[in-house]
Amino acid sequence: MNIARLAVKRPVTITMLVLAVMLFGMVGFSRLVVSLLPDLSYPTLTVRTENPGAAPAEIEQLISKPIEEAVGVVKGIRKLHSISKPGQSDLVIEFQWGTDMDLAIMELREKLDMVMLPVELRKPVILRFNPSLDPILRLSISGDAQSYTKLRSLRTYAEEELKRALEPIDGVAAVQLSGGLEQEVQVLIDQQQANLRDVTAEMITNRIKNENINVSAGRVYDGQQEFLVRTLNQFTYIEEIGDVIIKQDAGQTIYLRDIATVVDGVKERQDITRVNGNEAIEMALYKEGDANTVAVAKRVQAKIEQLQDELPENAELKILSNQAEFIEKAIDEVKQTAIIGGLLAIVVLYLFLGKFKPTIIIALAIPTSIIATFNLMFANNISLNIMSLGGIALAVGLLVDNAIVVLENIYRKKEQGQDVEQAAIEGTNEVSGAVTASTLTTLAVFAPLAFVTGFAGEIFSDQALTVTFALLASLIVALSFIPMLASRQFSIASGDVNPESIETEKPVKTGAKKWLSLLLLPFKFVAVVIPCFIGRWILRIIMMLSKMIGWCTSKITYPAYVAFNGVYKIFAKGYDKLLKGAMKQRALVISISLVFAVGVASLLPKLGMELMPEVAQTELTLEITLRQGTPIEQTDQQLNLLARSVVDMPGVVHTYSMSGTGSLMMSSATRGGSHWGQLVVKTETPAQLSAVQDALRAQLSGMAQINAEFTQSRMFEQERPLVVVMSGYQLEELKLYADRLVSQLQQQNRFADVTTSLRAGQPELKIEFDHQRLSSLGLTAAGITDILATKIGGNVASKYNLDDRQVDIMVQVDRDSRNSVSAIRDLIIHGENGQSVPLSAVAKVTESIGPNEINRLGQARVAIITASVKEGDLATAAQVVRSEVASLGLPDRVYSQVIGQNQQMEEAYSSLIMALLLAVFLVYLVMASQFESLLNPFIILFSVPLAVLGSIFGLFITGTSLSVITFIGLIMLSGIVVNNAIVLIDRINQLRAQGCMMLDAILEAANSRLRPIIMTTMTTILGLLPMAMATGEGAELRAPLAITVMSGLLIATFLTLIVIPVLYSVFNRDQVQANEQLSKADYEAG
Repeated sequence: MNIARLAVKRPVTITMLVLAVMLFGMVGFSRLVVSLLPDLSYPTLTVRTENPGAAPAEIEQLISKPIEEAVGVVKGIRKLHSISKPGQSDLVIEFQWGTDMDLAIMELREKLDMVMLPVELRKPVILRFNPSLDPILRLSISGDAQSYTKLRSLRTYAEEELKRALEPIDGVAAVQLSGGLEQEVQVLIDQQQANLRDVTAEMITNRIKNENINVSAGRVYDGQQEFLVRTLNQFTYIEEIGDVIIKQDAGQTIYLRDIATVVDGVKERQDITRVNGNEAIEMALYKEGDANTVAVAKRVQAKIEQLQDELPENAELKILSNQAEFIEKAIDEVKQTAIIGGLLAIVVLYLFLGKFKPTIIIALAIPTSIIATFNLMFANNISLNIMSLGGIALAVGLLVDNAIVVLENIYRKKEQGQDVEQAAIEGTNEVSGAVTASTLTTLAVFAPLAFVTGFAGEIFSDQALTVTFALLASLIVALSFIPMLASRQFSIASGDVNPESIETEKPVKTGAKKWLSLLLLPFKFVAVVIPCFIGRWILRIIMMLSKMIGWCTSKITYPAYVAFNGVYKIFAKGYDKLLKGAMKQRALVISISLVFAVGVASLLPKLGMELMPEVAQTELTLEITLRQGTPIEQTDQQLNLLARSVVDMPGVVHTYSMSGTGSLMMSSATRGGSHWGQLVVKTETPAQLSAVQDALRAQLSGMAQINAEFTQSRMFEQERPLVVVMSGYQLEELKLYADRLVSQLQQQNRFADVTTSLRAGQPELKIEFDHQRLSSLGLTAAGITDILATKIGGNVASKYNLDDRQVDIMVQVDRDSRNSVSAIRDLIIHGENGQSVPLSAVAKVTESIGPNEINRLGQARVAIITASVKEGDLATAAQVVRSEVASLGLPDRVYSQVIGQNQQMEEAYSSLIMALLLAVFLVYLVMASQFESLLNPFIILFSVPLAVLGSIFGLFITGTSLSVITFIGLIMLSGIVVNNAIVLIDRINQLRAQGCMMLDAILEAANSRLRPIIMTTMTTILGLLPMAMATGEGAELRAPLAITVMSGLLIATFLTLIVIPVLYSVFNRDQVQANEQLSKADYEAG
C-alpha cells in the first residue's frame, strides 16, 4: 500500500484522522496519572514478629533462625537479611526483579504457617515495601504554649478532628500522628498497700474489666410492648473507677482507691516531635498506591484552608513538606525543556529553509507526534513523570528528522519540474525506505533494554516506551501528513487546486486496503460532508492567514536567514574542498581518526563512575542513634541541640525533629526506638543546604556518644553507597574487626557517615529463676513472667468512654516501685499457697549488656559497616574500601564482601554493556535488511565508535561522571548516530544505480545530503540543549543523558561526513581505482 499516494489523494481523510488522534490524545493527557517517578514495585518484603521484652539473642534463636530456614526455599529470593533486636525480629527478603509479588506473598504465608514459634507470640506480619509509603505531606499543629495541658489537648484535637477530616479525602490512605501527649487513665498500684491486703495486679485488672461493661440482655415483651434489656455499667466519670470493689476481706470492703491511685494522665511517650525547636504534633499523610500524588496533595491543601478557621485559639496548622511541590516543579521543568527545545528546532528549520510555510509543515510534526504519544501512554498505563516526560523532551529534536528528509526531497522533486502531487508522492517514496530504516535503527536500540536487570531497567522502561511511541508517530506523520500538507501548500500557493481531482480513482479494495477502508468508515461521512460546507474556501483562508504570518515573519527574520545561509554556504564550500582532499589522502584521514580515538579513550578512566547522579535537594535528613536504652527525653534533647545550632542560619526555612518511632510506617527495619531520632532541615536553595550540613557535622564532632548519618530522599536506590559485610559466628570478634575498619575509614576525608551495626548494646536485667523454690510456692516461670509484664510494662484493663472516643485504662505499679533495679528485686510475688515473697527470693536479678541487634545475612551472623562518599567517585571509593579491608588481616573464619550501591552499579553496568552490544547488533540487522547488503551496514557502524568517543569527550569537558543514565544515553545514541550515515550511503547507492561513477557518486551524495544531515543534527542537538543546561528540580537525572547524546552526535556527525565516505571508498577500492583512471582530470579540476 502506497501511504504517500493515499495521503495526497485523500487530504480530508488524513486531516480528520490527525484531528481525531489529537483529540483523543488531549483527552488521554488529561487523564494521565502525575507522579515523580514511574510506578516502581521494589521486590522486597519484611516479615516482622514481635516478642516484647525478649533480648536480641533470644529473638535470633527462637524467631529469626526458624523463619529464615522456612522461607529460604521461596522461589525468586535474592537475599535474606534478618535483624534481631530487643522485642522484635525483622526478616527483610529481597526478590529478583520481575517477581510476581502477590504470588510471593501467598507462598511466603504458607511457609510461615509451617514455622513452629513460641505459642505466646503474635502471628508474624508481612510488610510490603513500596516507595509510595513515604508520606506525600507532613503537617504540624502547634500552639503558643508548651504546657502539659496544651500538648495533650492539641494531640486530642489532631486525632479527633484533623485526622478524621483528612483521612476521608479521596486518595489518602492513612494519617499517622506523632508528638504531643496522648491521654490515658492510669491505675497506679501502691505495692505496699496491695501487699497488705493481699491484692494482685491480675485481680485489679479483672475487676476493672468486669465492672466497666454494657451488655445486651435480650428482649422482653409486656403485652404489645417490646423492651430491649441493657445493663448499663460503664464508667461515666474517672472518679467512678476508684470506687470499684476489688474484694471483700473479713467483712471489710476493699476499694480500688484504697490500694491504687487513679490518674487522668498521659501515655508513656514513644515519640517527641519539634518544629523550629518547639514541641508540636506532626501528621504524616500517606497516599493510596495508585493515587495521583499531585491531585491528592491539592485536595488536602484545599481542606487545610477550610480547617484554618476551625482551629483552637492560638493554634497553627502548617505544611512541613509537600512531595507534590517537587513533582510539580520537576514536571514543569521537563515541559519547559521540551517546549524550548522544540522552538529552537523550529528556528533552525527556518534558518535553513528561509520560508515560513515549509517550516510550519515540518514543525507540525512535533505537536502531532507528541499528542499521538499521549494516546499510547494512556493505553499502556504510563504515568506522567520525569522519566516519561524526559523521553518526550529527548525525542523533540528527533521528531522532525524524518519530516525534514521527506520535505527536502519533495522540494527537490518540485524544483526538477514535477507537478505538486507527483513531487509529494515520488519525493516521499524515494526516501521512505531510508527514513523507515533510520527510525527502526533508533527504535531497535530499545529492545535490549529488556535484558537490563535491576532498577535501571525498571525505571527507564517508561522513557524507552515514550521515545518509541513518539518516533513511531513521527514516522507515520512524515510518510502521510507531511506529503499531504506539502501537496496542499504548493497547490494553493500557486492557485491550481482542483477539488474534483482530490479523488478520481476508485482502486479495488483488497487485502490491507480493504481493512483500512473499514477502519476509516466512521470518518467517511465527515470526509464527504465537511467539504460541502467549507470546501476549498476554508483551506484558502487558512493558507492566506499562513501567508500573511509568513510574510510578516520573513520581514523580521530575513536578515538572520541571509546571514545564516551565508555562513552555511561558506561551510558547504569548505566541506566540499575538505572532502575532496580527504578522498585523496585516505590513509592520513584514517590515521588522524585513530590518533583521535586513542587520545579520547585515554580520558575514560578520568571520568569517574557512579550508580546515579546525586540530585540536588533543599531538604536534608540527619538520623542519629544513641546508646541502646537511652531515654527518649535524652534523644530529644540532643536533637533539639542540633536543631537550634542551624535554625537561624541563612536560608533555613524550618527544622523538624522526631525522637522515637513516631509516624514511621516502619517499612525499614533499622529505624525507630527511644534511642533513635531524625532531624529534617529545609532550606531555600541546595547551596544553603550544603552549608547547613557542614555546620551540623561541626556540631556533631563534639558529640562522641552519637552515631550520625546524613541522608537525602533516595529516589532510586535502597542501599547505602558503600556497605561492607563481615560474616562469622562470634559477635565479639566481628565487632573487633568492624570497629577497626570504621576507625580506618573515618581517618580518610574520602568517606563520611561511617557506622557499624555492632554498637554498644542494650542494658539488660537478667532474671534467672530458682525452679526448686518456684515449685515449693506453686509457681511457674511463665506465670511469674506474666506477673512481671503486668507490673512493669502495664496492662490495658479496659476502655474509658469520653464523649465519642475511648481512652485506655492502664494498670501497673507506681513509678517508684518499678523504676530502679532494687525496686524490681523487691517486687512481691504471690504464691499459690498464699505466701508472698519478693522476686529476689525466687530469682537472681543481674545487670548485663547485650548486643543492640544481631544481623544475619544469608543465614549467617554479620557485622555491617556502611559509609557514604564525601569526595571522589563511587568506583574509586569502593577500591579504597577493599584495600582497607584487606589490610585488616581477617582470619579464615571471618569473610568479607563490599556491596551496597557499588554492587548495584557493577551489576547495572554489566547488563548495560551487554545491552549496548545487542543494540549495535540489532542496528546492523535492520540496516542489513534495508540495504540487502552486509558491507554497507558494516561501514555505517563505524559511526557508533565515533559517537562514543564524542560522548566521552563531552562528558570529560563538562565534568560528568559515568552512570546508568549516561549508559542509557550511549545505547540511544547508537541508534541515532547511524541515521546520517544511512542517508548518505543510501544516496550514494542510488546514484551508483543510476550509472554514476564511484567518486562522483560519493561527492554528489555528500553535497546533496549535507543540508538535511546538518539540519537533522542541529534540530536534535538544539532540542536537547535545554535539557543539558537545565538547573531545576530533577535536572541531574536528565542532563547527563542529554550531554551524552549531544556531544556524541555533534562530533560523530562531522567525523561521519568525512570518515564514512573515506571508508566507503576504501572498502570499494577496486571500483574507486577504476573510476580514478576514468575521471582523474575532472576530479582534480573540481
